Amino acid sequence: MIQLDFYGTLVAASLVLLLGRGLVRRVGFMRSYNIPEPVAGGLVVALLLLLLRTFDVEVRFDTSLQTPLMLAFFATIGLSADFASLKKGGRIVGIFLLAVTGLLVVQNAMGIGLAKMLGLDPLMGLLTGSITLAGGHGTGAAWGTVFSEKYGLASASELAMASATFGLVLGGLIGGPVARLLIKRVEVPGCNQQDAPRLPKGFEQPNKERSITPFSFVETLALIAVSLLAGNLLNGLLHGTAFELPTFVCVLFVGVVLRNGLSALGLYQVFEREVSVLGNVSLSLFLAIALMSLKLWDLAALALPIFIILAVQALVMALFAIFVTFRVMGRNYDAAVLAAGHCGFGLGATPTAIANMQAVTQRYGPSQIAFLVVPMVGAFFIDIINVVVIKLYLMLPFFAAV
Repeated sequence: MIQLDFYGTLVAASLVLLLGRGLVRRVGFMRSYNIPEPVAGGLVVALLLLLLRTFDVEVRFDTSLQTPLMLAFFATIGLSADFASLKKGGRIVGIFLLAVTGLLVVQNAMGIGLAKMLGLDPLMGLLTGSITLAGGHGTGAAWGTVFSEKYGLASASELAMASATFGLVLGGLIGGPVARLLIKRVEVPGCNQQDAPRLPKGFEQPNKERSITPFSFVETLALIAVSLLAGNLLNGLLHGTAFELPTFVCVLFVGVVLRNGLSALGLYQVFEREVSVLGNVSLSLFLAIALMSLKLWDLAALALPIFIILAVQALVMALFAIFVTFRVMGRNYDAAVLAAGHCGFGLGATPTAIANMQAVTQRYGPSQIAFLVVPMVGAFFIDIINVVVIKLYLMLPFFAAV
């Protein structure tokens, strides 16, 4: 076994990003289908590690940096959100939230229905539904424990982790192709010379050069550090209460309060260019570490019926994004970018959704609405609504009888 320490893991993650950029630039289908660079590089490395494992060689990474990077990314999302923008996006957020809620209901119905058809415990169908796909590894681990201890479902936690891994991979792969298919049907901003170009924002075009200074960089770094510290403290205060929220939601909330509180008091204006630089760096490194450390052999261990359910769920996600999300969000370019983002956190996680949208906007042009709506729904609302939907499903008669 080869164990990489903190520094070795950081070097490996950086090389994964460079590999991903090279692949996307040189491999036609990756570029055409808007595969995010961290996803491209991370999956190649994960496949190589799977191959090495067949020769009894296992590489393990120090993933201690993964959570701080994810929290730093959500802090920058909060620091980029001003109340004026949030107010403008209120109606659009509401419509997108309805579409997201609809998917949660469909995912669980599909998982339970397929499980019963294949002769499996319906709890397995629920576990391969919104719990692990929209909820991710954290939600999957929590409910896996509940299903094992309360309902007696064997290997529930292992199934949850494997299902969440499958969703993370597929969420980063199908978003770009879905957006490419939809963009063929709409007018891309800037293609018509009569249209006034929209100003790009930091998270929409991550490769755009930005002028920064050492002092302002330290100021922004301090704001992110305060968001992480206060967010973790807030999470500790809420732990075990009816208002308990995931840590990243608390960090994002603190970032929003800092951004708008300092601005309202006239004390400080957040420098969005630095925020976007640090946010994009955190996002890229987080995804690189998450994907290169995937244990793909966990997916190989999935029983065929479970694999069938998850494959159908991925297909349902793509069809839902094309025929529901795209249509209810306006059938325009912004709707296509939102559909790509929905694929990201409908199967994986919010960072995957952002990476999907970045891959699209970097090629076709910015979409300010998408980068306003997806982080809000993916960070604030999805976990809360998912818990409500799951508990409503558990009230069904055949679960009560378990």
